[in-house]
Amino acid sequence: MKNKLLLGLLLMTFQLFAQKYTRAEVNNLIQENSTFTIHQDNYIITGIPTNTDINSDTADIKYQISFKQLISRKPLVWDSYIYATYTQKAFWNIYKFSSPFEEINFNPSIGLAKVIYDKNDRVQGLASVMLNHNSNGRDSIYSRSWNSLNFKYSTALNKKTLLSAEVWAPFVYKESNPDLFDYIGLAAVTVSRNLNSEKLILEIEAKKGLEWDWKGSIRSRLYYNPFKTKNQYLMFEWFAGYAESLIDYDQFTSIVRVGFVVKTNELDFLRQKR
Repeated sequence: MKNKLLLGLLLMTFQLFAQKYTRAEVNNLIQENSTFTIHQDNYIITGIPTNTDINSDTADIKYQISFKQLISRKPLVWDSYIYATYTQKAFWNIYKFSSPFEEINFNPSIGLAKVIYDKNDRVQGLASVMLNHNSNGRDSIYSRSWNSLNFKYSTALNKKTLLSAEVWAPFVYKESNPDLFDYIGLAAVTVSRNLNSEKLILEIEAKKGLEWDWKGSIRSRLYYNPFKTKNQYLMFEWFAGYAESLIDYDQFTSIVRVGFVVKTNELDFLRQKR
């Protein structure tokens, strides 16, 4: 009986490792896949606040465009790859007269990414270091901008759950928004869980401000895919906290939105192979 149990555990362990991508398979993906890909989610969603009156001033549309360019298919240093990203997030008061844009946030970056392998040469995680710029492109008292050096690590906790942790060291920001990090902190943790294969996915991102209070944010997203394509979803989002947009980073927001998203799959190779 003990021998059968031990054999079963060994078989389960072998199957677990056998389902992860190998170094050779990851290298093939890098060589064969497009160098121009989605970075963060690309979406358009609309919604209403839950903590204030609902009207044309408080309801809006939020959309995001985000992409990544792998600059070289060959490793640069320490078996890492150089890439550039660009993300633009807009808050559109479409329900107001003349439908003005309330805020547009810009986030270009350049970074190095390195796949981490275990002793069996199978994927363990993805580590990256990025030089980031965040700005709302405005001047005078409405200017909001900051730069940072970001460190991020992502891994699969199991075949259904991904975990990402990111920390940043900010610089050149104090003139326009000296207390910004009291509201957004210096780190973010994101957990993504497949609830029903790839048809239903729950994702939660949490940030905590620097002060000993409740400033920070929680962003919850529920993705549902009724389509035949793998990367298109309907998305329900609830954001509660501070700094959803740079212009109002010190104002608490609680808002629910729903819409369409083309979901990123840049971390899918960390999961077990199908």
